[in-house]
Amino acid sequence: MLYKTKTLKGYKLDSLDGEIGNVQEFYFDDRHWVARYLVANTGTWLTDRQVLISPHALEAIIAEEQHIEVKLTKKQIEDSPPWQSDKPVSRQFEESYYGYYGWPMYWAGPYQWGGAAYPMRVGEQREKSDQGEKTWDSRLRSTHDVSRYYIQAADGEIGHVEDFIIDEETWAIRYLVVDTKNWWTGKHVLISPQWIERVSSSESKVFVNLSRETIKESPEYTEESLLTRDYEARLHQHYDRRGYWDDESVVKSS
Repeated sequence: MLYKTKTLKGYKLDSLDGEIGNVQEFYFDDRHWVARYLVANTGTWLTDRQVLISPHALEAIIAEEQHIEVKLTKKQIEDSPPWQSDKPVSRQFEESYYGYYGWPMYWAGPYQWGGAAYPMRVGEQREKSDQGEKTWDSRLRSTHDVSRYYIQAADGEIGHVEDFIIDEETWAIRYLVVDTKNWWTGKHVLISPQWIERVSSSESKVFVNLSRETIKESPEYTEESLLTRDYEARLHQHYDRRGYWDDESVVKSS
């Protein structure tokens, strides 16, 4: 199931023994384009403290009730390594965080989640990966910050990032929702992270090696659009790109 991050913002977070707050934003890496943490606003429960929750701990999104099930206790979350929200998510913090929960580190392995393509499931046991040659330095960005970035096509700007679409199964960011109103009134388009060359914090831009005309002719995305596989296939066919679902089917079968 695919969800827009702005849709998930405000969803209640239910731990194993009670509500812990609500979704505020997400942190993702710009290598695999996967949401590594959900930022939880804990309100009056943990006063003046935000906490990060890994998708390893997320059991299910219940859209009808606008809440997300978290397979952690309130005590586990309260005792987790403190995160200073006014500073970047450091590797030192992440190592402490993953060590505390005993989860395999996502940066130690060849796949989206280190040694696997998916975060851990309920009751699953997975060995920690220690493949030094495949370890990489993650650079995490917040969906809140990047939602203000402009999209730079090969021949000029085309608009700005308005939202992100996340896959509930893998927590990968499948698409950036681009608002083109400053260039092409009233139209939104989707850009896959697979088509992004780089992200520049200093310029507040996302660079894609696509022409403005090619993007303009892509299937339009509206609030009423259903992100069906047929729509996605037409989108990828327009750009003459392979679908992410083909790559993941290979990983599953290997």
